[in-house]
Amino acid sequence: MTHTLAVLRGDGVGPEVIEAALTVLGACVPVKVRERIGGEASEATGDPLPPDTLETCRTSDAVLLGAVGGPRWQGTPRPEDGLLRLRKGLGLYANVRLAKDMGLPTPLRESLVRQADVVVVRELSGGVYFAEPRGLSATAAFNTWRQTADEVRRVAHLAFALARRRRNRVTSVDKANVLEASRLWRTVVTEVAREHPGVELEHRYVDAASFELLQAPRRFDVVLTENLFGDILSDELAAVTGSIGVLPSASFGDGPSLYEPVHGSAPDLTGRGIANPVGAILSVAMLLEHSLGRPDLGHAVQVAVSTTLRERRTPDIGGTATTADVTAGVLSHLAWSRWAAPDAEDGGVAYGWGV
Repeated sequence: MTHTLAVLRGDGVGPEVIEAALTVLGACVPVKVRERIGGEASEATGDPLPPDTLETCRTSDAVLLGAVGGPRWQGTPRPEDGLLRLRKGLGLYANVRLAKDMGLPTPLRESLVRQADVVVVRELSGGVYFAEPRGLSATAAFNTWRQTADEVRRVAHLAFALARRRRNRVTSVDKANVLEASRLWRTVVTEVAREHPGVELEHRYVDAASFELLQAPRRFDVVLTENLFGDILSDELAAVTGSIGVLPSASFGDGPSLYEPVHGSAPDLTGRGIANPVGAILSVAMLLEHSLGRPDLGHAVQVAVSTTLRERRTPDIGGTATTADVTAGVLSHLAWSRWAAPDAEDGGVAYGWGV
């Protein structure tokens, strides 16, 4: 069976890491690819998310996205505006970001990060990123922070269900001592917890959580929080893994799910061949499990990445390997998985390019 994948390569190093991820995905299952988003789309059409691109995403089995934005596109519309509209257009409401000890050098003591395994579940449809009104002038600017009980409830149920498959612990992060939106958040999460007996719930203020995640990351299992806090805390967890370049993510909602590495477009690395492809490749592992129904191949990709990182590392994690070197290592360790994939083709990498 050939799966249809919307690929939005993005800007900066986005196309480089997405090409690596597609090569790994094509070694696992046949996929047909269609694509465009970001600064390039803004230049070509005046819109960072053209209507036909959104429709392509809506009618695909999944979406794979590279980083968007950069100093080249600082005007209006910004490429990041296209990403926010894409999330809204696909009805995505939960972003799941994984951060675990991968045996890499980190700025933290090894004893702190050893065996750390944290999942951040971020509410994706509400909060200050989307609420109106908002405005900007030469002398003042304002945004609105709005959260509904329904938004909190659905993402909380996802987080508790995820915790049931892990270590049965949810840490809900808010700022309920200051913000009314956080007080609603805490109330609704507490209500949802009663429907998930056996899963322990604790509440943390965001300032305390940001400290404790680095002080004792091993004590955390599933971290549940709203849009802005989730964006910041999940990036902070790069200190646990060793580089933001190895962090994958998946966004779930009413339509096709979206998969993307957590890192940005890194324009200073563009074209140098040293961008870390691991975040994008591990995002493909999540895609295989959650959208294509192949958790076995998703696990195989994870194992191949772990094995490769013991041998080859890009400069951001203390090595000298190129993007291509790391990708080749993952493919080499993944080669056996063809025998486990009954719908894989025998004639080389199985992805094609569409419109």
